[in-house]
Amino acid sequence: QVQLVESGGGLVQPGGSLKLSCAASGRIIRLNAMGWYRQAPGKERELVAVLRGTDNRQYADFVKGRFTISGDNAKNTVYLQMNRLKTEDTEVKYCYVDANIAWNTRENYWGQGTPVTVSS
Repeated sequence: QVQLVESGGGLVQPGGSLKLSCAASGRIIRLNAMGWYRQAPGKERELVAVLRGTDNRQYADFVKGRFTISGDNAKNTVYLQMNRLKTEDTEVKYCYVDANIAWNTRENYWGQGTPVTVSS
C-alpha cells in the first residue's frame, strides 16, 4: 500500500500564497504521476495540476500562470506552489498518486485532503 501525507494548507488573504506538499511512502516500485485535485462543496473532484515523470506538467485553465507543480523524486514528494490566490480557490485540495506497487500492478491513491481558505 501507499500512504500520502499532505501539508501546507490553511488560511490566506486574497492575493497571497501557499505551498502544499504531499509525500508518498510505502511499497512504490515506480511513480507514474503525482498531482492535486480540488473539490468544492457540492461539486465533483477536478484536476488542478499533475506532474508526470520529471517534467511533464498539466494545469487546469483556472490556475495557469498562478500555480506551479514540482516534484522531488528522491523524496517521492510533490509540491504545489499557489500564488495570487483568489477567494474562489477556497476548497479542499487532494493529493493524487498513480504508482506501480508491483511491476504488473498500477494503482491510484488519494490523500485525505488539505483545506485551503482564501479570505480577507
